[in-house]
Amino acid sequence: MIGLLATSESLMAEEASGVRPLLSIQVSDLSTRLPPKTHLLIDAPAIERFLRSVDGTPPDWATVYGLGRDDPAHDERLFKLNRERDARREGNDVLRRRIAFVWDGELSALDPETGGFRVALGPRVTITSWGLVRFKYEDLPGNLIAVLTANQQTLLLSKIQQGQLIEIDVVMTGTLIPDESIVYDFSHEQEGMGLIMPVIRVDEILYLLHP
Repeated sequence: MIGLLATSESLMAEEASGVRPLLSIQVSDLSTRLPPKTHLLIDAPAIERFLRSVDGTPPDWATVYGLGRDDPAHDERLFKLNRERDARREGNDVLRRRIAFVWDGELSALDPETGGFRVALGPRVTITSWGLVRFKYEDLPGNLIAVLTANQQTLLLSKIQQGQLIEIDVVMTGTLIPDESIVYDFSHEQEGMGLIMPVIRVDEILYLLHP
């Protein structure tokens, strides 16, 4: 039987380890669970506003891409784009803002020690007018485990035992890493499509059950 939520003392340890309760709330209600002034970057309009506040305007992707990855000057143009934008955003107060973004999660194997389920993690890519946006993270705990309440056990345990996939939202919060705050690149899946990767030092994780 899956263990219930831990005591308040053990929850303090859970915050540091990545063992967290599985919350039955909507993404739209996240503001009630996050510290004040946390900027939710979970949809295209919010992400685009954030990018404008940091970098002003999107790059001229077509010019940077040129004739493609085999273009002899392609890598140099991409390096120059990143170098120039790094320098231009230096000192911008927006870089110190606390932000929250979402990756896709899935409950996998049962963890006998905690009584929770290990969380398989995958990036979420958002299509924006700036290009594709995929958040990257650093300092993420290695043991991502979602602990279920009694009600969630009743709802989900039989589904998991039958092999059904239980998808969740993994919300990560933190701040941009100053030296590599936003990386510009191109998608490997879509020819010539710009890819923007904000790099976040994560300091808190929340697991949300899909409604």
